[in-house]
Amino acid sequence: MTPQRLEFGPLPTDFAQELRELTANARFGTLDEHGDSLTIEAPMTGEPIGWVGVGNEEITNQAFEAARRAQKSWVHVPFSERKKIFLRFHDSVLKNRELLADMVQLESGKNRTGAFDEIMDVANNARYYANRVEKLMSPHTRASAMLVLAKPREHRQPLGVVGQISPWNYPLTLAISDAIPALLAGNGVVSKPDSNTPFTAMLVFKLLYEAGLPRNLAQLVTGSGRVVGSAIAEQCDYLMFTGSTKTGKHLGETMGRRLVGFSAELGGKNPLIVSNDADMEKTARGAVEACFSNTGQLCVSVERIYVEKDSYDEFLEKFVERTKAMSIGAGFDWETQVGSLASADQLETVTDFVNDAREAGATIATGGRARPDLGPYFYEPTILTDVPNEARLLSDEVFGPVVYVQPVEDLAEAVKLANDTPYGLNASVWAAPATGWRIAPQVSAGSVGINDGYVAAWSAIGAPSGGMKESGMASRHGESGLLKYTAAQNIVEQRFMSMRGPERLGRKTYATAMSTLLRLGKNLRILP
Repeated sequence: MTPQRLEFGPLPTDFAQELRELTANARFGTLDEHGDSLTIEAPMTGEPIGWVGVGNEEITNQAFEAARRAQKSWVHVPFSERKKIFLRFHDSVLKNRELLADMVQLESGKNRTGAFDEIMDVANNARYYANRVEKLMSPHTRASAMLVLAKPREHRQPLGVVGQISPWNYPLTLAISDAIPALLAGNGVVSKPDSNTPFTAMLVFKLLYEAGLPRNLAQLVTGSGRVVGSAIAEQCDYLMFTGSTKTGKHLGETMGRRLVGFSAELGGKNPLIVSNDADMEKTARGAVEACFSNTGQLCVSVERIYVEKDSYDEFLEKFVERTKAMSIGAGFDWETQVGSLASADQLETVTDFVNDAREAGATIATGGRARPDLGPYFYEPTILTDVPNEARLLSDEVFGPVVYVQPVEDLAEAVKLANDTPYGLNASVWAAPATGWRIAPQVSAGSVGINDGYVAAWSAIGAPSGGMKESGMASRHGESGLLKYTAAQNIVEQRFMSMRGPERLGRKTYATAMSTLLRLGKNLRILP
């Protein structure tokens, strides 16, 4: 693999000034009464880049109080005005794309292309929901069991203040893209960015305030998940969480006890299936992107590949060849393909999984080692074969640049193995289109790409994106990505006479007349 060393000179933007402004402007970017702070480091070098204050329960309470006051006014702001704010934000995100990409890379260690993916996602979400919020939130006429006598309309009301807890692997996308529809729907937001990546969240919310969003409507609280995250879950009117299945279950218990709605994107052990009729050259290229984008640190990343046995050798050879050719290193350039892992914990986790598989008898086809010569947390993209049943990575999520490849007798076996997991987030099928459309619905996953790893499914912003089984509940994107932050309200006008008929009409006669009317309505198809 081609090493790409990072030479720190003048950075592409003036980070020091930006960080000073963000810390000064952040509501909770100051030391608490105990003088506690969180030091943020750059994973590419391990060097500190700044600090933020540590939030606590009291500070989180203050954030909710401020957001609730602001939300009472915001709910009366016309949709046309909300739309203008978020379309200005859309333009600001694109205008400041270099600064945003720099900040994402500095905090997360990912490569430039991965950082730009986040910028596109935020812009797409802002535009999509800004252009659709009025239609989605406007009253809609609904059917009644009795035509003419009742006029029902479905109204949508914001829930209040939405809590958001976001992870470190997509510090821009997951800090703001879920908050966009919540805010447009009329809610306030209290958000906790991950403790490793707060500055990206602070920067993008700063752009949103500058676009015209009321300052107190969206609150950021930095701090630990145990303290700040738990306080958010105890106060919010709806919770949006992205993270591990274990934490998601814990938060789900809290939300269930409170009878408050909950949306979660959780873990995955995502499969990729290769059919004999696939184009092996394109499949190998697609597998590289599906497995090693963002250094494998994304919920939808592929970690296991099942190949029909007649194509196994050809696919594996091409896949290994392309993986070995990837450039790995630190830098703000556009050529580097694989960046750093996000932290020492991530490096330790990936190393442990690979070593465990190697000791159990698995074969390392390529990779399988850390690269301290490039930076403190670099690890080579790794392909394993012949992984025995006792190896943990056969079934557990690694969340790093590690994948295993396994031959199967046929596509039926591939589907069976793909579904043999408690997870069901993302899957990929590489095949001739007719084969792909036949196989994809058989895979138990919230998103299934045909001849694509995950990008096409993620970019289908009009379709819901979520997980099956233990990979989550509810969804983001599509109409449901906004409507989940609202309560449905059924308002019905009774017209002309009571649904029980005229008062002078006997009850038995009423029952006979209604039965006749219902049969007639069914036969003539005039009743719903």
